[in-house]
Order: sequence, then structure tokens, then C-alpha cells
Amino acid sequence: MQTNLSEPYRQSAQGQTAEAILRACVHCGFCTATCPTYQLLGDELDGPRGRIYQIKQILEGAQPTAVTRTHLDRCLSCRSCETTCPSGVDYGRLLDIGREIVEEHTQRPFLEKLQRQALRTILPYPQRVSALLAFAYLVKPLLPKTLARKLPAQQGNRYQWSVKPQARKVLAFEGCVQAAVTPSTTAALARILHQLGIELVRVKAAGCCGAVSQHLAAPEAALNFMRRNIDAWWPHLEAGAEAIVISASGCGLMLKEYGHLLKHDPLYATKAQTISALAKDSSELLATAEFSHPQIPEHLKKVAFHSPCTLQHGLKLNGVVEGILQKLGFELVPVADAHLCCGSAGTYSILQAELSQQLLSNKLQALQASQPQVIATANIGCQLHLASGTKLRVVHWLELVDQALADEYPLNNGSDQ
Repeated sequence: MQTNLSEPYRQSAQGQTAEAILRACVHCGFCTATCPTYQLLGDELDGPRGRIYQIKQILEGAQPTAVTRTHLDRCLSCRSCETTCPSGVDYGRLLDIGREIVEEHTQRPFLEKLQRQALRTILPYPQRVSALLAFAYLVKPLLPKTLARKLPAQQGNRYQWSVKPQARKVLAFEGCVQAAVTPSTTAALARILHQLGIELVRVKAAGCCGAVSQHLAAPEAALNFMRRNIDAWWPHLEAGAEAIVISASGCGLMLKEYGHLLKHDPLYATKAQTISALAKDSSELLATAEFSHPQIPEHLKKVAFHSPCTLQHGLKLNGVVEGILQKLGFELVPVADAHLCCGSAGTYSILQAELSQQLLSNKLQALQASQPQVIATANIGCQLHLASGTKLRVVHWLELVDQALADEYPLNNGSDQ
């Protein structure tokens, strides 16, 4: 694609990055075939190629408008287009640049600004999420049914951690929403790794990966979350921790991008590259693990697995979790259009509720077509979103592995590191 960037962008690091991405695009249109919003809306401007052209026009001097902003807002950032693209266009990075520019040069309606600010003020902080949920549970009988069904089920005692020290240590990435809503996921990972002789170390000073701010066009806030996490992890890494292990694929993808996003920071660039290199999705650790005598509960044996977009399109780990579950003895049912997004996409299910619900309906129809006993996934956002629309149990896949190995080791009390 030929470009002619306007002077301010031609001289900026942001513009130079965008230009390199734009030049890789051969506008073949293969991406539109796998774009969820293009499939729903049938509008070229709501597909990757159309959004690329809109961003290109802005970088070449066109004035961003509310219409442009709407089309960029509708993008799920699912990166399905990147998997399809024969030219390797880094669409996700270009979209972030476009959103930041449009956010800076257009004025959102007051209620939109308030809603986005509220999301950035609450979601990255587990204690605030917990407080909001506690209040919501109290008033649940008064809530509209559409809102009440979105409340996640309250968890039992499977959130406790094993504390027996091990020679090998890895750092847990607990995140924000997952830490507050489904702590059983990280606890399950701790128990699984314990059987492999690996200690999962909790780092309380770490928190949100920065993805909420990054995808809501607040890059400076995102960078501050990244720097805080690096500062929290660094002493543990210097002491010999082997990796940072993530059980939410959306957070895992964000950690993989620390090196790029902080490459111009003289104090953090090198450390950020190290963090990205050491960030591992939990499936990467368990892919080659051997477990003795797994016992698959009969009521959980038949599984429909939803591979999150961040896992299959972002981290490029499509099929890894499925392989682990099948090796343990779970029966995975076929899922049509498995490459398509469920509609969660971080804050998308809130900010683009109508489109999100259409995608959710389509995804649940595909997942439930073969009558599974349980739906499993690998990201907290997908887990909560899917659970809001079905009576089937929706779990993180690590909890299935934990259940299969439950007789192999006891449940111990947890403690902070």
C-alpha cells in the first residue's frame, strides 16, 4: 500500500510504525472473510481493510470524525484478520495507533466519556471489582434480569493455594478481574504446577496488565501499569524465578507486548523485553507435562472448548489447550467457526452491547450444538461472557485439569508470598 503521511506523523515514532504496517498491506481483502463485525454488518468500513484505509487517511491529513471513531470502536481487536492475512500485517498495533489519534482529535459525548472512565477506574483494581460485586449480589433481586444474569457465580473454597516450597519457582500473574471474580483459576494452576515440582509464587504488588487502558486509548495509563508490574516482578526474577505464568490469555498477549510498548523508555526498555520473553501462557508449561492416573469426572468428560481470540490469533497457541485436555482423557466436541470471537473482547461487551450479544448468541449455538456437558475456555472475559448466556457450566480449562488430578494431591490452605 502506498502512503503519503502528513509531516507531523512522518516525523513521529507512532507514524513511522504505522507507515511500516500500512506498506505491508496489499489490500487483498482476505481479512474481511474472517472478520466478525464485517460478517454481522456487511460494511467494508467495519472490516479490517476498511479500518486500515480510514487510519491511513487520518495519517495522511484527513480530519478524524465521530463516524471514523464509531467504525474503529466496533472492532473487537480479535486479530482473526492477522491469522488470515498472507502479508503479515500487524493490524492490532495499527488499530491501537488509530484509536489513540482519533481519541485525541474527536470529542466523545459526555455519557460515553463517563462510561469509559468508569471502566478504567474500576476494572484494573481487584478490590474495587470485589466491592462492586459484593454490592451487586446484595441488590441482585432488584436488578433487571438482563443485568442479573451477567453476575458471575460466587466461588467456594477451591481458590486456596498450596504453600509447600519447591526448588523451581515461577511467578503468578493474577491480573485484576480474574483475581476478584474467579480466584479458583490461579489456585488450580498452583495445585497443578505443585504436582510438577514447581512453586507458583504470588506477587501482591503486581496487578492489571494494562490492557484495559491500552484498548481504551489511554496509553500513558497503560504504560504506568506495565512499569509497576515490572518493578514488582524484577526482584523475584533476579532471585531465580523462571517465568511469569499467565492463565488469562488476554493478559498473556499484553505481557508479550511490553517489550514493544516500552521500547522508547530508557529506564524500562531492556527489562520490558525480558518480561515479554519470560511471559508464558499456562498451556505452554503444561503442553509436555506427564500426569499419572488422571481421573476424569463423568459429568465433565464431554467438553466444548472455546479458544479465545487472544490465545489462537494473538499468542498463536491454537490447539495447545485442546491437546492437553485430550491427552488427559477429556472428549472435545467439534465447534463450528471456532475462529470467531464470542463478543467479550475486554470492555466490548459493555461498550458495544448489541453487537456483542449477537456474537455471543452465535458462539453459544456453535458450542452447544454437540451437547457438551461443560464449556471450557482460557480467558476470564470469555468465561464470564459465555456463562451469562447459557445454563451449562462454563469453566477455565485449568479447573478441568485440576479436577482430573484432584485425587493426586490434597487441597491446602493458601498464603501470600
